This record gives sequence, C-alpha cells and structure tokens, in this order.
Amino acid sequence: MPPDPFAGDPHDPALSLDVPEGEEPDALSEQERDEVVADLADLAVYQALLEGRGVRGIVVDCGDCGEQHFHEWSLLRASLQQLLEEGQMRPHEPAFDPDPANYVTWEYCRGYADAVLSDG
Repeated sequence: MPPDPFAGDPHDPALSLDVPEGEEPDALSEQERDEVVADLADLAVYQALLEGRGVRGIVVDCGDCGEQHFHEWSLLRASLQQLLEEGQMRPHEPAFDPDPANYVTWEYCRGYADAVLSDG
C-alpha cells in the first residue's frame, strides 16, 4: 500500500468518517458566531480594497503543519460561511502553485484598510 498522504494530519478528511452517525459537531458559541460574522464583513472590505491592486487573497501561517496556506478571496469567504452555518470547515484543496507575492496576511489587510479608510 502507498503511504497515507494525510498521516498525522489533524485535518485529515477521513477523520470526519469516524464521527458517529447522527452526532453533530459542536455549535459555535454566540461570541464565536459574532467573530465569524465580523471576519466575513472585514473580508469583504479587504477584498474590495486589495483585489484591484493584484492581491488574490490571504496567506495564513498554519500552526498545525508549520507551512503557509494561501486562500483566495472566494475560498476564504466560503470557508468562513461554512464555519458559520455548520460549525466547522471542511478540508479543501490547497491553492495550486500560488505566487506568494499575490497574497497578504490578515494583519496587512487590517492595517491597509485602517490607513485607507482613515485618510478619507
């Protein structure tokens, strides 16, 4: 048998198969829901400000694997919406050969938006 490409990965898609039937994931707390709603609103602002400047999305440093994950705007929005609706994000395919120069951090987005919106 070939080696399992998800061996040791806490986000292994097969782990969801081990959830007993009828058991639902833990619902988000009210505070967590509010945070996701705020993130979705922020994401819309960041995309509106940065997409026209060539930024394709957000890069996140993964604490689990130690690598960077590149999320295009629509993928990140879909993942946050799914978290809001289902209480969890399903695994997704990583970006194919992303150019790191086309992605910025959430903190960069926040700082850029603050600077642009305060200059008005």
